[in-house]
Amino acid sequence: MMARLEAVHPVLMVRDVAASIQFYGRLGFVLASSDSPGDPKYAGIRRDAVEIHLQWHDASEWAHPGDRPTYRFVVPDVDGLFEEFRGTGETFDITDVRDTAWGTREFHLRDPDLNGLQFYRASAPAWKKPPQDRLSLGNLSLGDEVLTDRDETR
Repeated sequence: MMARLEAVHPVLMVRDVAASIQFYGRLGFVLASSDSPGDPKYAGIRRDAVEIHLQWHDASEWAHPGDRPTYRFVVPDVDGLFEEFRGTGETFDITDVRDTAWGTREFHLRDPDLNGLQFYRASAPAWKKPPQDRLSLGNLSLGDEVLTDRDETR
């Protein structure tokens, strides 16, 4: 019998753990653990069943900020979460909610350390939607059928 995996808790690199705790607090996360109450270098934060850990890293490690990781969160109400974040009055680096060609409804935001956070739920893939709801996908092969952006009547 294989051992059971129960959860994954990603560790995000941050320049200032205390500031990151405050930022994620504005997203509804609460402090779960910390190595120090005054000047933490490591902390765990939690919202519902999701737990993220924050670990201090020296600013010199941000020489290539485009190399920041992205984390995807499955949420049942993407639009509601988006409105919750917008309703805080905070200014976030955030996209609009959109339906994707690969069958998700999602929005993205970045934290102050440029870690990507993507919130999504499954939806109908664009090729299964009525023609008026389809995005232009260029050429998309689906089994033996090829849809192009010129096939808007399908």
